[in-house]
Amino acid sequence: MAYGKALREAVAAPGTTPLIGVFDMLSASIAARHYDGLFVSGFGFSASHYGLPDVGFIAWPDVVGFVQRLRLALPDKHLLVDIDDGYTDPEVACQVVRSLEQVGASGVILEDQQRPRRCGHVEGKRVLPLEQYLEKLDLVLRTRTDLVVVARTDATDEDEMLRRAAAFAETDAEVVLVEGMPSVDVIRRVRRAVGGKALLFNQIAGGRSPKLSLGELTGLGVDVAIYSTPCLFAAHAAIEDAMVRLKDRDGVLPDGSIDVAESQALLERNVSRHHDVPAPRASRPAVTR
Repeated sequence: MAYGKALREAVAAPGTTPLIGVFDMLSASIAARHYDGLFVSGFGFSASHYGLPDVGFIAWPDVVGFVQRLRLALPDKHLLVDIDDGYTDPEVACQVVRSLEQVGASGVILEDQQRPRRCGHVEGKRVLPLEQYLEKLDLVLRTRTDLVVVARTDATDEDEMLRRAAAFAETDAEVVLVEGMPSVDVIRRVRRAVGGKALLFNQIAGGRSPKLSLGELTGLGVDVAIYSTPCLFAAHAAIEDAMVRLKDRDGVLPDGSIDVAESQALLERNVSRHHDVPAPRASRPAVTR
């Protein structure tokens, strides 16, 4: 299947296409029940796979392995993958893109941060010189065959945001992301700067950007919205609550909304959805001798 083509069509469709950030196979399996598009969040992957903040610890083969498992379980979902800065070197970035395309990713986001990198919504970010980033982006664009490429800037100065957004719009990247846009007015200015190029907006709880509905984003001309952390933060809150209640009840399991049967049924979908499950064979009659 041409996964990049399918994502391009979703981005080009009317309205704002939502992509939900997932951090492991369970969160992806749940999110896939409600949405057609998933986002492999660097924040979530770093937290779940390493127990570390999103400041540059991710090893790219781990991401490729995760995306491969996602694609096997969820063959019909869009999978947009955060590849940070391409893991430093341009040649490494190209190897990552080739590998992700082979395992079924739909698209990647390539940022212009310098190392040490940071989550896009925290202090201390620094960006590469524009020409240096554009050279890396060009190599990635020439390497991919089907993947959608999102060009992302982490510039914090508004004039620099606009300058880079306009420069990215002149490339063959299908989508532009300006991370941490602080206001609706800035979103409008970025929208004008990128012209006819698709625009992506990142929603993250507690981040720099305003909270906006999909309808509001559509009105602002935003084509794609990624939700980086709703699954991760919901799991964080729910697990914390469950541990407190378990301790308060002296180790007696509290009643919950999910039990073993429902959890098992969710996971079984990841193996049975690709084919018809055959009916159980009739038992053979006993052989008498």
